[in-house]
Amino acid sequence: MPKKKILVIEDDLDISELITYNLQREDYDIACLYDGSNAIEFVRKRKPDLIILDLMLPEIGGLEICHTLKNDPATKRIPIIMLTAKNEEADVMIGLQMGADDYIPKPFSPTVLTARIKAFTRCISDVKQSLKRSSRETEEIKR
Repeated sequence: MPKKKILVIEDDLDISELITYNLQREDYDIACLYDGSNAIEFVRKRKPDLIILDLMLPEIGGLEICHTLKNDPATKRIPIIMLTAKNEEADVMIGLQMGADDYIPKPFSPTVLTARIKAFTRCISDVKQSLKRSSRETEEIKR
């Protein structure tokens, strides 16, 4: 089974390295971007299985990235976990309303982040398996 591809969009190099280290230990394929300028194009081309997205980024902010990706039919199903220092209730509500699938405030536990990512990737695998079964069943009915 191919490794799940995770894109980390985080401008803090230390946090990015911490996330990368912990997820590579769990056998994920990690790519990192340090600002929002190329994020949307990168996602459209590479189609990661999951995105970890900071809100406060240089160039283009995380909310704009999230909103754009969630409104694009080609990328809207990619789960986005917002990982940010903005932890007021209003910030969480806005993040989720913009399309984030989860919202984790900083400081965060790398163990909890990894557990949440595992849960998302399990769901992704289950959905893909379900779609394959449905497709096979549809083909059999057509025959």
